Order: sequence, then structure tokens, then C-alpha cells
Amino acid sequence: RMACSSGSRARAVEKKKSGRFARREQRKMPNKSKKDKQEPNKPGKTSKSGGKDGAESTEEVQQQPAANKRPSNSAPPQTQLNKIKYSGGPQIVKKERRQSSSRFNLAKNRELQKLPALKDAQTHEREELFVQKLRQCCVLFDFVSDPLSDLKYKEVKRAGLNEMVEYITHNRDVITEAIYPEAVIMFSINLFRTLPPSSNPTGAEFDPEEDEPTLEAAWPHLQLVYEFFLRFLECADFQPNVAKKYVDQKFVLSLLELFDSEDPRERDFLKTILHRIYGKFLGLRAYIRRQINNIFYRFIYETEHHNGIAELLEILGSIINGFALPLKEEHKMFLIRVLLPLHKVKSLSVYHPQLAYCVV
Repeated sequence: RMACSSGSRARAVEKKKSGRFARREQRKMPNKSKKDKQEPNKPGKTSKSGGKDGAESTEEVQQQPAANKRPSNSAPPQTQLNKIKYSGGPQIVKKERRQSSSRFNLAKNRELQKLPALKDAQTHEREELFVQKLRQCCVLFDFVSDPLSDLKYKEVKRAGLNEMVEYITHNRDVITEAIYPEAVIMFSINLFRTLPPSSNPTGAEFDPEEDEPTLEAAWPHLQLVYEFFLRFLECADFQPNVAKKYVDQKFVLSLLELFDSEDPRERDFLKTILHRIYGKFLGLRAYIRRQINNIFYRFIYETEHHNGIAELLEILGSIINGFALPLKEEHKMFLIRVLLPLHKVKSLSVYHPQLAYCVV
């Protein structure tokens, strides 16, 4: 027992000596306050003494983030991507977009023969020659896959359309009853078509000032067809009672479908032509308003994408000006179900001026 107790006393003495030695070594080290010990963990503050060590550590901390900063002239990646996405882009991209075209049923026999001029024909032969020229202009050509093909025959059609535009503009009593069906058929064959898929990404808002519109490749002929039909409707010889056999509800519905074209030049012609039809064909007015409402319903509650909303609202603006007071129940429902919900669509800025005109 005495041996065990002496061994335990010896171990206790050694622990006391080691503890004294550790405390003695700790006293030899320089004393630091708690604030000084915490200083490296708080780079933004200096000690109260304001010594050199504190100043140097602050300068080092300020230099480190400066080295990690981006150059002042660099832009965030998102902004750069937006500029690439919505700007006009390089010329190659613009060229590809301009070549976008609708699906036309090309004629097999496209070898057109130049017909005599209308002004040089005898009076009794002009009506038959006019019909021949209208039928000749029903031939469709390729402007996309092979734009240089059939150049000679494309020019024959272009010259014929130009001639007919001038003919009905500067002459009287030239629109006879036989001309109405031929003119409507020629217009329908050239223009009623399947539009190409939208080139704008889903949900992207088209900005007329920055974005490059998709232009119709066949516009050299389409423009003259639109010009001819507009002059045809505005001609002093035009008789709506005769034309209503051919300009019917099916014709109007096909015309409204073209308002989704991405070419702003085409939508401008369509806007004027539909307004002329609305003014001349009283029996089609309610149908036109109803079909325009259906386009708006699909736009608001289903797709939220349509290229012709601004043009359709512009037409309705002039129609609303002619509404009699008190307003009919139909017109009140149009305000509640169409005009007011149009304010909630994300692309509001594209058509807001026209919408405000309709509401106010």
C-alpha cells in the first residue's frame, strides 16, 4: 500500500510541474488583447491604437477585392445576350430572315406570254383581254429556293399587274360584271396561303425600333396584287351588290388569317382593304366584328402571340367612332371581355396606343 501511494504522489508532482512550466512559457509570449486577436477575422476595422499593423492589414484587404473586380467597360452577360438576341444582328442573319416565305402552290406551266397592252386594244376586246391578264396573273413563282428562276416570266406578270393597276385607276366603266369573279379569284390564289412559322422566339416581344421584321420574299408580286385589289374596291365603278356574291364570309375569314403575317407592309395593306370591305358591305359588318373578337379571345386567353393586334385595333378604333349612343349591349360586352383584358397581356406595349384610342 505504501508503494502504491508513493507512486501516485510522484505522478501528481509531475503534473504540477508540467502545468507550472506551461504557464511560465505562456507568460513569456507577448500579450495580445482580445480585440487584437480578433483583428484578422474583421478586415474592415482597425484597432483603437491605430497602429501600423492595423493600417497595413486594411490596405491589403482593400487591394484584394479590387483585383477580383471586372473592368469598368465590361457588361453583364445577360445584357450582352439580350443585345445579340434582339438587335438587328449581322447582315447574314437579316438576309436569311428576308428570304422567309409562305407556302405557295407553284404552277407547273410558268411560261407566260406577253399579251397586248389594254390601251392599244379595241374597245369591244378590252374586257376579254382584261380577263386574260387576270388569269395570267394567277400563275405563282418561286422567290425563295431559286429566286433567279423564271426571271423573264416573273417580269411579264409584274408588268401585267402594273398595267392593270393603272388601267382601273385612270379609266371609267372598265369593271364589268365579268371582271368581279376573275379579280377575286386572282387575289385569292396569290394571297390566301399558309404563313411561315414565327421567327420570333416564344414569348419574345417584337420591338419595331430594334428588331428586324421578317419580310415576304414574294413581295414584288404580292405588293402589286394588294395594290390592284385596293384600287378595285375604291374604283368608282365598283358595285358592292355584284361583288357580294364573291366577297363573302369565307373570303373575309381568309383575309383575317393573313393579319398574322410578320411583314408589316402586308399588314398595312390588309388593314386598309378590310376597312374598305367593312364600309362597302353592310351585311358583313357584324361577321367581321365577331371574327375579330375571336382573334382577340385566342390572343388573350390561349396563345398571347399575334402579329396583327395593333392593326386590328386600329380598324376597330375607326369603327368605334361610328357607334351610336346609347351603346348596344354587344359593344359593352366588347369593352368588358376584349378591350379591358387586352391590358393584361405581356406584349401590351406593342399595341397600347391603338388600344388606348379604342377605350378612351
